[in-house]
Amino acid sequence: MDQPMSEAMYYIFLALLSPGHGYGLMQRIRELSGGRVLLGPGTLYGILTRLRKDGLIRLEALDERRKIYLLTDQGKEALQAEYERLKRMVRDGAMLEKGEDEA
Repeated sequence: MDQPMSEAMYYIFLALLSPGHGYGLMQRIRELSGGRVLLGPGTLYGILTRLRKDGLIRLEALDERRKIYLLTDQGKEALQAEYERLKRMVRDGAMLEKGEDEA
């Protein structure tokens, strides 16, 4: 991915480190984010469709009526790159933890 991920997309990637289906992913994202990120079906399925089209996730299986999704290797690389970007941003902002006189 050439652009930073949205918060919703980042949590979808995290949730898809293990196979999941729509409703299960919404629950997992809520848990991972401590209830901060709540995705509706429209947002979730819109992002899943785009990620699948971009080759970042794949359809793992059909379980009864549910589609089970999983990250591809390319998707795992994109998640790792985003994680590294976020770590750099936090590191760069560490000066905020110092007093204003020290910054």
